[in-house]
Amino acid sequence: MASVNFVGTTHRYAGAPHPSVEGLDLEIADGEFLVLVGPSGCGKSTSLRMLAGLEAVESGRIEIGGKDVSGLAPKERDVAMVFQNYALYPNMTVADNMGFALRNAGMSKEDTRSRVEEAARMLELEPLLDRRPGKLSGGQRQRVAMGRAIVRRPEVFCMDEPLSNLDAKLRVSTRSQIAGLQRRLGTTTVYVTHDQVEAMTMGDRVAVLKAGHLQQVASPRELYANPVNDFVASFIGSPAMNLLEADVQNGHAVLGGLRVPVPSGHGGRIVVGVRPESWDLVGENDSESVELVTDLVEELGAESFAYSTPAADAGWTARGGRVVVRVDRRTVVDPRQRLRVRPAPDEVFFFDAESGDRIR
Repeated sequence: MASVNFVGTTHRYAGAPHPSVEGLDLEIADGEFLVLVGPSGCGKSTSLRMLAGLEAVESGRIEIGGKDVSGLAPKERDVAMVFQNYALYPNMTVADNMGFALRNAGMSKEDTRSRVEEAARMLELEPLLDRRPGKLSGGQRQRVAMGRAIVRRPEVFCMDEPLSNLDAKLRVSTRSQIAGLQRRLGTTTVYVTHDQVEAMTMGDRVAVLKAGHLQQVASPRELYANPVNDFVASFIGSPAMNLLEADVQNGHAVLGGLRVPVPSGHGGRIVVGVRPESWDLVGENDSESVELVTDLVEELGAESFAYSTPAADAGWTARGGRVVVRVDRRTVVDPRQRLRVRPAPDEVFFFDAESGDRIR
């Protein structure tokens, strides 16, 4: 096991006008489970592939256990990679797939079998060791790919969207298995996903990337409670935070009949952030509130989400065009219904309308 450090790391694909990853500075502690998350094309998989040695480092360096590995070949880095597509040999049994790398490294048959059986017990694959991949479900194939990485006992696990080919229910169960397994093994793990729910439920810390630049790295709770800019605020959370653009008048953001005090010294245009669960429903005659018209109601059983648009001539706009309001299951909201809502005073965020930076 070892720590991992990205130090000013940059990678640019041939012919690309801009780097895919630029000046990445990121420290990953020994034994930590760190998740790289962001939209498609943000550089998360490229960062992982640089760590594994599958992509070259243009500038900066990558350290594993304090040693600069930027110029080393993949096989010299003691990193095990778990891919999205499993990459299993179809003509080999589960046991042979898991032990293939060990046999290539010259390990004896007895030691290889011992390690494979140990990993199979962890992953509940013992009854499947004699099957071939074609006879396995998607979840079982993914566990075999995990087992192939585990038997190597590497210093670092690299996982590139390993659950993306699984159905929704299987993803939930498998991600809990991976997180639990990593905690038992204590191996430093860097995990890439585009799914922010997956990131929040698995990682000790989460690193959010956008267009090749690190936006914020923190614990899931810290990211949710204290986003550094409007991108992180809108990316972390499901449904996303509502971002409302409004004018500032006399120290207040004007949202229709509602006036929200803003941090001192800020004027002009501002972005007010309110999470769906931070809205309180108020009476229809309450003029000091935000008036919305419901377009769609998403029923989830224990709760529902009302997707709404600002009432006509509100004087403010919602990014994405809609405002999402979480509604308790005891409250019934119908499409086309008008709602009046007010944000909880201590659960409002403010962002600069031009830079997107958090205003405190």
